[in-house]
Amino acid sequence: MATAAPADGSQAAVRATLWILLIVYIFNFIDRQIVNILAEPIAQDLGLSDTQIGLMTGLAFALFYTVLGLPIARFSDRPGTNRPFLIAGALAIWSAMTALCGLAQNFVQLLLARIGVGVGEAGCTPPAHSLIADMVPAEKRSSALAFYALGIPIGTVLGMFIGGTLADWVGWRKAFLVVGLPGVALALVVVWLLKDPRRTGMIAARNVQTETMPFMDAIKAVMGSRAFVLLLAAGSAAAFLSYGKTTWTTIFFQRTHGMSPGEVGFWFGVVNGVAGIFGTWFGGYLADRFGAANRRHMMTAPAIGMAIAVPIAIFAYQAQSWPVGLALLFLPTLLNSLYYGPTYSAAQGLVPIRTRAIAAAVLLFFQNLIGLGLGPLFFGMLSDVLRPEYGEDSVRYVLYGAAFLGLLPAYFFWRCSLRLDEELDRKG
Repeated sequence: MATAAPADGSQAAVRATLWILLIVYIFNFIDRQIVNILAEPIAQDLGLSDTQIGLMTGLAFALFYTVLGLPIARFSDRPGTNRPFLIAGALAIWSAMTALCGLAQNFVQLLLARIGVGVGEAGCTPPAHSLIADMVPAEKRSSALAFYALGIPIGTVLGMFIGGTLADWVGWRKAFLVVGLPGVALALVVVWLLKDPRRTGMIAARNVQTETMPFMDAIKAVMGSRAFVLLLAAGSAAAFLSYGKTTWTTIFFQRTHGMSPGEVGFWFGVVNGVAGIFGTWFGGYLADRFGAANRRHMMTAPAIGMAIAVPIAIFAYQAQSWPVGLALLFLPTLLNSLYYGPTYSAAQGLVPIRTRAIAAAVLLFFQNLIGLGLGPLFFGMLSDVLRPEYGEDSVRYVLYGAAFLGLLPAYFFWRCSLRLDEELDRKG
């Protein structure tokens, strides 16, 4: 990564692009997820209810992230758009707004800053997926997108560890400042290093179409795939549970087991991060390995994995000691991470080439509006409802229900797998 990606479409260019995008995505999730580990001290300082915590950690970010995702994806699909510049600009915005979270004096100010983070992050993944799909052949796409998706567990564990440690040492306000400001500098590096294959001749050499498809035609083409619609349902349900459980599991260990933000950030961060990293990579590997022989098997691991994870997660939340609970959460976290690479790879193969960024944005729209937007909020509201009867243990019962609902995305992934032979990579 010492030099910019070559302009000849070589393997070196692909590797450089993937590494740069991975680093950007790590920063994306550090800034997105740090609020989870800081939620409890923020709530104590500003006097927030569980519903307000859910609104701050989820919907405030997700609403603007999802609404802006589609027009940004549309802009990214235009032949004249410089996608690295778009990604760098988005990085600068969300990093600056993360820093501003540390200056908030009340709930409304914090909410507005989180909205700003969502506005910036909307410009990251659609153009990144489009770049990867342009540069990587279909048979390697799951692994490439899974590699990019490693930014989720790596960024999450770093956000938890750094945020929790800084919260214990210097408080939640300075934690936001320390985490946010480096991303502004990184944006300048991204502009210099990352190159768009549209501007280097790589796409032309591969005879990739670059004409812009009318927006409504693009949406119809994307939603016209029944497999894509099932994939959308599966990914949205998985995200709803994943974001909701991540937010409230960090709070669960603080409230129920009396751990500090720094302790949760380190121990849960390690478990969540290591399991997520391996699961994300392994899911992409399994999809490429077995999907090559039978396309249906691209979704076999996510479907089976999420079903197996249900009883283990319930036992983890029942554990009376935090070390046992964390140890038991390792396998469910790994199994629930298998879906990302296969999901986004299949999405890119189920739609016309000219709608790839739109396809990624549609997935992100529903995953983040339903998942990130409503998951933490719904579980927070449910915790407030249960709190009069169960007290501090209300979060435990919320997490029992969240674990059981893992059967829902498992079902949709299985249904989607039945249509992949018919629809995958059949569109021009």
